Amino acid sequence: MAVVLGVVLPGCSSSIFTTPASNFSAMFASSSPTTTASGTTPATLEFECPSVGIRAGASTMSISADPTEESAMNLRYQVGLGQTARECKLNGSTVTMRVGVQGRVILGPAGGPGQIDLPLRLAVVHEGTEPRTIFTKLNQVSVTVPPGDGNVQFTTIEEDVSFPLPRAGIIDEYIVYVGFDPQGAREPVRRRPERAPPKRRPPA
Repeated sequence: MAVVLGVVLPGCSSSIFTTPASNFSAMFASSSPTTTASGTTPATLEFECPSVGIRAGASTMSISADPTEESAMNLRYQVGLGQTARECKLNGSTVTMRVGVQGRVILGPAGGPGQIDLPLRLAVVHEGTEPRTIFTKLNQVSVTVPPGDGNVQFTTIEEDVSFPLPRAGIIDEYIVYVGFDPQGAREPVRRRPERAPPKRRPPA
């Protein structure tokens, strides 16, 4: 996932994680159409691209110098998500989306310059009486905090969010959620158990 450091803004306020959307959305509007593997242009969309929303309770994340004592003086970084943007293309029966998110890192009393990795989860959900996850992906977004800068804006773009095109009207019930998922980042990767080698038969 690509990360672009943006403008560093001074100060801190209650709306510090809100970022202007004009330039960010233009990154998507100005992008040139892609082509399929066969060299043809993707089909014209006959539906509205699913909207992007920041999942409730997952818009901010605090990183402490000592996780066992999460006090204000122990705070290394406070991270928050702001504006989002998206773009859809239809390749045959597959919808492919580009999803962009802007965020901001604020240095805490125990923080300093360097690189931090942010666990950001993206999920396409079919909303309804029984919501169903269609696509999900956890990314580690790396952001560099330069020396002398305590307030850094970053942009991250997921280039390939793909799922089958549902029947007419159903895609209107799809929504893309983004949010921090530190718990998911700590979960171990499950591996398939290795098969034991076949036992050799003793010679007759």
